[in-house]
Amino acid sequence: MTTQLADPPRRIDAEEFFADPVFAGASISPDGTRLAYLAPMHGRTNVWIRGIDQRHEDAVCVTHDARRGIHTYHWTDDPRWLLYEQDTDGNEDWHLYRVDLDAPDEPAVDLTPLPPGSRMLGAEPMKSVPGSVLVSMNRRPMFFDLFRIDVATGETTTLLEQPDPKGGYLVDREARPAFYSALADDGTHEFHAVDPDTGDLRFLRRQGGPEHPVGVHPQLVTPDGQGLLVGAYQDSDDLRLVRIDRTTGEETVVAAVDGHSLCTLGPVGPGLPPTVFTSKRTGEVIAARFVGDRPIIEVLDPHFAEVHAALSELSDGVLGSVSSDESEQRWVVSFIHDREPGATWFYDHGTGESRLLFRPYPELDPAELAPMTPVHFPARDGLPLHGFLTLPVGVEPERLPLVLLVHGGPWAHDTWSYDPSVQFLANRGYAVLQVNFRGSTGYGKRHLTSAIGELAGKMHDDLIDAADWAVEQGCAHRDRIGVFGGSYGGYAALVGITVTPDRFAAAVDYVGISNLANFMRTLPPFVRPHMANNWYRYVGDPADPAQEADMLARSPIAMVDQIRTPLLVAQGANDVRVVQEESDNIVESLRARGVPVEYLVAEDEGHGFANPENQFRLYRAIERHFAEHL
Repeated sequence: MTTQLADPPRRIDAEEFFADPVFAGASISPDGTRLAYLAPMHGRTNVWIRGIDQRHEDAVCVTHDARRGIHTYHWTDDPRWLLYEQDTDGNEDWHLYRVDLDAPDEPAVDLTPLPPGSRMLGAEPMKSVPGSVLVSMNRRPMFFDLFRIDVATGETTTLLEQPDPKGGYLVDREARPAFYSALADDGTHEFHAVDPDTGDLRFLRRQGGPEHPVGVHPQLVTPDGQGLLVGAYQDSDDLRLVRIDRTTGEETVVAAVDGHSLCTLGPVGPGLPPTVFTSKRTGEVIAARFVGDRPIIEVLDPHFAEVHAALSELSDGVLGSVSSDESEQRWVVSFIHDREPGATWFYDHGTGESRLLFRPYPELDPAELAPMTPVHFPARDGLPLHGFLTLPVGVEPERLPLVLLVHGGPWAHDTWSYDPSVQFLANRGYAVLQVNFRGSTGYGKRHLTSAIGELAGKMHDDLIDAADWAVEQGCAHRDRIGVFGGSYGGYAALVGITVTPDRFAAAVDYVGISNLANFMRTLPPFVRPHMANNWYRYVGDPADPAQEADMLARSPIAMVDQIRTPLLVAQGANDVRVVQEESDNIVESLRARGVPVEYLVAEDEGHGFANPENQFRLYRAIERHFAEHL
């Protein structure tokens, strides 16, 4: 790494931060001879293939989507076929497409033709039936059943129909049901062993509900089919990786780090770091990721311990994505870093050879970017809070304008990593503070569940306490604080300027919730059976009049008359999580009162903007907004 600059760095254009990466998402083919990765073509991110020793100039672009970038693809066990996932303009109706690598100019084939409102999830090669993949789809709108798809022909066979929208079978490597996981009426999670001959269920264990607001993660059947790996707290405040034996029900701790919890960001969305790494050769878990000031990789496998030691010499970051060939000798890995994002390397464990394949943003100089520093402070009620402070480079960190950047979820967490929003704001001279307020995952059961009933309450107090801490440290100016967030973070920004209307000088609401009851009523129907431990438990049930009244009292739309803070609102027209009505309601109410508000709507986006031109438009607007008001 180069040293940090003594003077302020150049003003880096928004396009450099928010353009599609030049290279990203690399993985090695199962036979170790080819590399797949994402790179721009037709103005969008597409999939490219090249030989392991070739350069990009020799690569072939094998997908041709000019409407929306591709971000998730899958190798198959046949070197002819590659699969990728795509939706339409951010509506999250995911389909699985097949590409013929022998004829890459031919149109992709949709293997999952589904009606609007339905989607596929996952694509796992079937060891027992070569040439096939396992895919979950909700052809029955409320049920995600398991299907086998023959990749070459597209023939689709139903393997398992789920008996209950709140439950699901977990299959072994032969695609036979081994365990059954279900959400009970009281919100607890129940696990059963499945009899391979009769299909009968035998109860194994039950574990708590509200400490698993978005489900138990992970849930993995061991390669021998005899154990189930789950995230569990047991008698600890920390989330551990635990094995449940299918015969005895005995629990064994597989991975635990005292004072730290498993990182469950992976299931939140594509591109996020996995909770566990598994062996390409055996299917066993070889390492687990835990939350800390920097992510912690707990290695569990002797062979991978050797590999990890060698990989750790390549970067001072933390292991991000990992892929290997079937022999686990050839590896392609990327690293998490606050200032050198996604550096991707090839490593041959047999020869010891390693080489840098690419940096996603080669024009960005790490020395021009700002370090992300872990910070810790107590909330007003004594709850320990963890966060990250990023200060602009080459500027005295005294009484700076501050942007409080609030993560979504709320059951997610900020982590030490490269964040283009953070770096863009720091490059413009703002201090940026991210806080893992109560309800954030990764900081233990107590921290998580202390958010129950606290939307617009103590969850908001945590944000105010974080801003006050920054002022007390001398790095932030009390009168020049802005708040910015997406999804739940957008809700938090609106709460900030309604519950505490005098605290923020500017606000940005990005696909944020304005009416909690309307938000819950407009979620996709297949989501609702899984809401017992998240929105219903933490906020309330809009079908209950008393609870709906409480939800409305915690909703910014009910306090909109308090808004006098300059506000920018951004929304995707195809958002199925937070529908456009949530933003329209706020904007229309403010405009009816004559309160200025800037409103950006992207007709070709969903829950967050993905297309570069929309990103540029959004962040140029944010830049103007904060420049004028902070």
